[in-house]
Amino acid sequence: MTLTLLFDLDDTLLGNPIETFLPEYTRGLSLRLKTIVEPQLMVPQLMSATKAMVKNLNPCLTLNNVFDGAFYPALNIRRQDVQPDLDRFYAQDFPALKRLTRRFPDAIKAVDAALQGGYQVAVATNPLFPKTAVLQRLAWAGLPADEYPWLRVPCFEDFHFAKPHAEFFSELLGQIGWPDGPVIVVGNDVENDIQPARQLGLASFWVQDSPLRQAVPGSPRHVSGRLSDLVEWLKQTPPEALTPEISGRQALLACLRATPAALLYLMDALAETAWKTKPSPREWCLAEIACHLRDVEAEVNLLRIETVLVKSNPFIAGKNTDVWAAERKYIEQDGRQALQDFIQQRLKLVNVLSGVAEADWNLPARHAIFGPIQLQELVSITVSHDRLHLQTVHQLTKNPVG
Repeated sequence: MTLTLLFDLDDTLLGNPIETFLPEYTRGLSLRLKTIVEPQLMVPQLMSATKAMVKNLNPCLTLNNVFDGAFYPALNIRRQDVQPDLDRFYAQDFPALKRLTRRFPDAIKAVDAALQGGYQVAVATNPLFPKTAVLQRLAWAGLPADEYPWLRVPCFEDFHFAKPHAEFFSELLGQIGWPDGPVIVVGNDVENDIQPARQLGLASFWVQDSPLRQAVPGSPRHVSGRLSDLVEWLKQTPPEALTPEISGRQALLACLRATPAALLYLMDALAETAWKTKPSPREWCLAEIACHLRDVEAEVNLLRIETVLVKSNPFIAGKNTDVWAAERKYIEQDGRQALQDFIQQRLKLVNVLSGVAEADWNLPARHAIFGPIQLQELVSITVSHDRLHLQTVHQLTKNPVG
């Protein structure tokens, strides 16, 4: 099992105080677009559209989709009319904002040491900017994406959730194939990094200019200190102490929402041939996985949850759903449509569970295989099932066969 580090970018890997960067960013953007929209109208709408991205919990909408829907219609302009100016802004104006930032030598050393230690690294920046803006800031930090093996660099084109939602970290992990082993969020911001990490059940390293200490008394999973202390802390901490503990109501709901988002990122743009290509005769192709997820969601997961909510300590029968692939001829079905159908069923499940009172997550049932079980444990089984298939889908899409 490989340890995975999720590094925040601004003020963690790169000195970039938002109070100085944001006004210069919005001023420069408004000047570039002033012939199309008045600055006094553009800036407030830019902030409003950004807030809409932060609030989004719809796994079917990328943050780019959300921004476009909140920004352009409100100003009575079309994106295609301003896109050339936006491209010029990010190519010609945005690079000048580097002067407002500061490179952190300790951040570069920490990432280098992590890679030398055999750890995986991903960027966990809030994906509220287009890809080019994120990549430029990463290069300003001295950690460019074309030189460092970042597993993912989030941007608003292909992420569906933003910080401070725990869904952001769950989606990030889903997009990189939900790696086994320890996962640690490294960031400087309590609200945007540390709290959602803890909510999801991830270990955290709160970056502060102070000696290493436990951020949560009695818990080795959560510490604070300088980035220069990070790798040494990892070496001294048992890996099992840093393994994700996804069990709470908010963590489970975050994972349930994030699975469709991660699957859309991994699968939605694939060529038709990729859906039906089997890695081996005994393994499922992507279309079969999508059909399996769809039918299990509708006929097992949703049905069981609704049964527990309306009946007193019901009996939950076991089902062998693996045989459905052959019986129902999944290989002949439309995988892309199956994925969309799964997502609609998942949204129904999330909607049901979102309305369940905290105490009712302890409602009992009798499972044919697991014996006495509670609603929360049933949901946890669904999340684990998601994770297994996300790992497979990631492997198939990362290393396509055929």
